[in-house]
Amino acid sequence: MSYNYTMPVISVQNLKKHYQVAQKEPGLAGSIRSLFHRQYSTVKAVDGVTFSIKEGELVGFIGPNGAGKTTTLKMLSGLLYPTSGEVSVLGFTPSKRQPEFQKQFSLVLGQKNQLWWDLPAQESFLLNKEIYGVHDTAYKKTLNELVELLEVGDFLKIQVRKLSLGQRMKMELIASLIHSPKILFLDEPTIGLDVVMQKKIRDFIKQYNQSHNSTILLTSHYMEDVKELCKRVIIIDSGKTIFDGKLEDIIKTFGNHKILSVVFSKKIDIEKLSKIGDVKSYDFPKAVISVSRASVSTSAANLMQNFPVADLNIEEPPIEDVIREVFNSSPLSDKERGRG
Repeated sequence: MSYNYTMPVISVQNLKKHYQVAQKEPGLAGSIRSLFHRQYSTVKAVDGVTFSIKEGELVGFIGPNGAGKTTTLKMLSGLLYPTSGEVSVLGFTPSKRQPEFQKQFSLVLGQKNQLWWDLPAQESFLLNKEIYGVHDTAYKKTLNELVELLEVGDFLKIQVRKLSLGQRMKMELIASLIHSPKILFLDEPTIGLDVVMQKKIRDFIKQYNQSHNSTILLTSHYMEDVKELCKRVIIIDSGKTIFDGKLEDIIKTFGNHKILSVVFSKKIDIEKLSKIGDVKSYDFPKAVISVSRASVSTSAANLMQNFPVADLNIEEPPIEDVIREVFNSSPLSDKERGRG
């Protein structure tokens, strides 16, 4: 099946996934009653998500725990059937699970292993080569490229169980990319990794996306992943889309303040400093002050003129704070979020 790449490679229209969950009253009597008159409640894991993604885009797909991110990825990859809505990936309907479609994407779940635990990772690579029907020449070229990019040449013959978490994650990525998929679904690829390894994985994802023009949909709770990799983000809460656009637009729309990071040459009165803005922290010689975007120039000038300033930086607020504002501004009620 050929695909017209002038169209979005991923198209989702009003996608829903609802589950019927059995309810049971407490105690033995409740257990007995549920055998004959079982009651159910509806859990709306995904409840009307709509978006489209073009070829080569690297999009952040973020939201709190239980927002529906992983459920959406599983429907996009054909692991779950939607309750309703339309899904198209590379022109295929994922739930039909056609072999031609399955050879063109990969789903990497950061908390799930696809590698054989008691065998060296290279054995799993060979298995995937055969499953996806990759030619020997293409396999060797792809494997050598990925091994070099991820710097894991010394670990290919070591049992997976003996690898560190970071080394295993790198092997998981290689196993998922052996067949050179056009689309990559990454679900928490840096979860549990230390800061250094997170950066290495991010650098690899960015380089792979640029060199192969692959389309990547990334979920992560680490905002640094999103900030470093994604120009566009889709934010969902309780299965509903609450933002879809450029990351910089989120900051402009919801980040209505900036951060003044100041280093003083002398100790100052914090009460006087509080007149500049919201003092987030002050531990001499450094202070962090939040001010409105509209007043940032005036506030910075005030500091320079009236305080013993040794250094001053104007910074964007942490992306975590901005995303928190997005959720707080969401029109969803507490009941819709499952809090009512």
